[in-house]
Amino acid sequence: MIQNLQVQATYIKENFAGANVVEPINHGNLIIYVMPEKIVEFLTFLRDDGKLSYKTLLDLFGADLLGLREPRFEVIYNLLSYKLNNRITIKVALEDRQKVPTAIPVFSSAGWFEREVFDMYGIEFENHPDLRRILTDYEFEGHPLRKDFPLTGYREVRYDAEKQKVVYEPVKLMQEFRNFDFEMPWEGVIYPFKLKIPNF
Repeated sequence: MIQNLQVQATYIKENFAGANVVEPINHGNLIIYVMPEKIVEFLTFLRDDGKLSYKTLLDLFGADLLGLREPRFEVIYNLLSYKLNNRITIKVALEDRQKVPTAIPVFSSAGWFEREVFDMYGIEFENHPDLRRILTDYEFEGHPLRKDFPLTGYREVRYDAEKQKVVYEPVKLMQEFRNFDFEMPWEGVIYPFKLKIPNF
């Protein structure tokens, strides 16, 4: 049984080629990157290795890092080992339209999570038995958590009393639409002038 995260990271690197551990390990969070084609093999290793026993997939989600780095997308897997009383984060970096193999053969619960990632980000999972939208309507256009998705969407939905049914129409803006170009909140605002602090 390996409880120390640094020892665990070393053990994983020694026993699985292609596991890239993010160093240093901060806040007790072990993060490992693997190539998309290795994800099923790596998840199987983490689950079946007697010294690790990561038997539970807690979560699987996507991230869009547009403008921050390349590749643009990540699929993130959070696993739990009851034996070690520990969690681990696995990340797969993907280009736009690049596919990743489904994790269903390793964790059957991955099916619903992968459908959410597909619906929100458009990331496709190879060999998924039922890759359909799960959070948006079947006629929804685009993927709403992509950073280049317009705030207003492409179409609006309303109930038409005359037709007595729900209708889809192009978005109609009642006022002039403005493009605001603010900095990312975590990067801070870059002011074009020097701020003057008043004297009290």
